[in-house]
Amino acid sequence: MLRLLLLCGALGCGAEQAAPLAFTMLQLTRVHRGNSMFLGNASLNGQLSHLLDEYNVTQVLPLEPPDAWDRRQKEVITYVRNFRHLVTIFNNERPTNFTHHLCCHLGCRLFPNGTAQSFYEVTLNRTAFLSFHVPNATWERRWPGELPVATFAQAQLMKYPTTTQDLQYFLNTTCVSLLQAQSARTGRVSVRSRAPLVLGLILGSLALLGMAVGIFLCTGGSC
Repeated sequence: MLRLLLLCGALGCGAEQAAPLAFTMLQLTRVHRGNSMFLGNASLNGQLSHLLDEYNVTQVLPLEPPDAWDRRQKEVITYVRNFRHLVTIFNNERPTNFTHHLCCHLGCRLFPNGTAQSFYEVTLNRTAFLSFHVPNATWERRWPGELPVATFAQAQLMKYPTTTQDLQYFLNTTCVSLLQAQSARTGRVSVRSRAPLVLGLILGSLALLGMAVGIFLCTGGSC
């Protein structure tokens, strides 16, 4: 059922044909007693482009040639392993019986009038946690009320250009350019050239986010 919902979200179930073009990524991470589980997907213009299921990452659309995609798969697997290693280390130091669900949803939309909108939203245990304000490349807390861990994660993410300037460039420029090329029906070559940057920047930002969130989630919320 969870995978069906993920696919439905990626494909824009129920959307009308007049909907804007979109590129979106969704990643779900579950952390429990030192173990972590990963599920995710990406979609381009309403078509499922990538699937993530633990260590298995699949390119549904042929956006990259086989040699480039082989390198991309290895990068994803390295990311998952690093995250899991971090979770294990902190759980050994301070075990917790709580289960935490982290969801990252990001991408961009191109409207028929040429305007664009980009976003990056993070929820923790199904509650709004953080969001990225694209115009000034800053992370904002969304958790209702005061929560030290939200402040901690925000501060950690603001330290790295990968999760500020690089992410802003991806959302404002790379992502939107990909959709503009798709809209002009010249996107095949453009998509191939930009896909590595798309995946690389997103995975890099998610890796740092995973580290920041994992530090406090797996140490019992001590910041």
